[in-house]
Formats: sequence, structure tokens, C-alpha cells
Amino acid sequence: MASVMTIGDFSQASRLSAKTLRFYHHAGLLLPASIDPSNGYRLYSTDQIADAQVIRQLRALSVPVEEIRSILSASDVATRNDLIAAHLERMEAELEATRAAVRSLRGLLEYAPTPLVVEHRSVPATPVLVIRETIDLPNLGDWYTSALAELDALSRTGPLRAVGPKGGIWHTDLFLHERGDAALFYPIASPDDHGTPHGRVQAEILPAVDLAVATHRGPDETIRQTYGALGAYVAEHEIGIGGPIRENYLADAVTEIGWPIFRTGR
Repeated sequence: MASVMTIGDFSQASRLSAKTLRFYHHAGLLLPASIDPSNGYRLYSTDQIADAQVIRQLRALSVPVEEIRSILSASDVATRNDLIAAHLERMEAELEATRAAVRSLRGLLEYAPTPLVVEHRSVPATPVLVIRETIDLPNLGDWYTSALAELDALSRTGPLRAVGPKGGIWHTDLFLHERGDAALFYPIASPDDHGTPHGRVQAEILPAVDLAVATHRGPDETIRQTYGALGAYVAEHEIGIGGPIRENYLADAVTEIGWPIFRTGR
């Protein structure tokens, strides 16, 4: 049979302050085993020490009170573990987002600008294998990874083989309104006569376009600087048009950025 402890003794055993225990009481996370009617002192059972330690650890992991309540009231261990695992996955995603932000800021601090070299390029109509979707900006990384894997698999095993580097097309709305069209493609020798080669992949012909092209060499964390420099160049020296940006991925950490322009001469 479990013994009863004063709040002071329970605080020492659980490593939770009296203030925290009162908060957990009012939040419905850890109710006292009983309350002395004569003085209002909270009394806790020794059986509650384990729950108190679990709550303390979950709070250390920034688990919200409502989720802790769900975890503690779970009907079985498997459900409890699933709830904890889901929170850990969210924390890992937030941690990766924080790391990406740190890398980006560090890139700004360490960035050594080089003279911008801009090439004018007239790209003809191009047959491609492409995946197109309307996506939310926060999902861009996951979408890119899955679309690239699907395209890579088809380019290796399908009837239509890639004849150039992969590329991306990003509509202005994707960044302006955080939702817009995205496309990832491989150029091919000719379009497929049989419609959809596989899954989300389509065979189509990208329209011809004139581009001002700059090459970014370095990690993704510093690509914003190249975008900024190219955008400023187009605003100052070219007639920009409203088409989407095109990227070509030449190698690891080497990306061509193509800004659509209206060319008045050759």
C-alpha cells in the first residue's frame, strides 16, 4: 500500500517545486492524493512519484500541457508511446528548421560576394519529364526531395532518359503568397507518345524563354545573395517579365538561376 507524503517531501522526491506542483494540480496533470480539510495542505502518494517524473521530463521537452494530459490518460502503453513519438518528430523538425536558419545567418555573416557574371541565354522549347504541383512554401523541401527521387528513378529505368541536368521552375506566387506552382524536370530527347510515363511524372515541352542567368556556387544557405544580386541586375539593366524563375542544378552546390527577361536585341 502506498504511503502519503507532504508536499515538501514529495517536492524533494520528484524534484518539482511547490509552485510547479500547484500549477500541475490546477492544470489537472497531477492531482494530490488528498487535501487535508483542516489546513488545505496537499498530500501526495508515493505512487505518484513516477508520474511526476514523467511530467517533469515531458515539460523539459516542451510538450504542451494538453498533450501531457493526453499522454497520461492514454489507455495503453502503445498509445502513450505514439503520442510521445509524434511530439519528438515535431521537435526534430523544429530543430532542423532552427539549424537551417542558423546556417543561413552564418552564411550571411561569412558571405564574401564575388562579381556577378550574367549570361543572356535564349532557351528553346525543351521536351522534359516534369512533376508539377501547387504547394505551400513550408513544404518545398519535402516536395523537392520526393519529386527528385521519383524523377531520378524514372530517368534511370524508364524509356525516356535524361539528356541534361535537372532543373526547377518556381512561380512568383510560391514566394510572394507562400503558395504557388512548383515544377522539377529533366530534359529529354523527345516527348513521350504515351502520355504519363509514371506516377506524377508528365512528358511535356517547356516553352521557349529568354533568361538572364547567374551561377551560384555554394550551399543553399547563401543562394539568397545570388538571387538578390541577379534581381537587382535585372531591375537595373533588363526588362523583366512575369514568368517563373528557372533553375538548373549543374552539380552539388552549383546552381544556375535564370530570370525571365524581354530581349530587345541579340
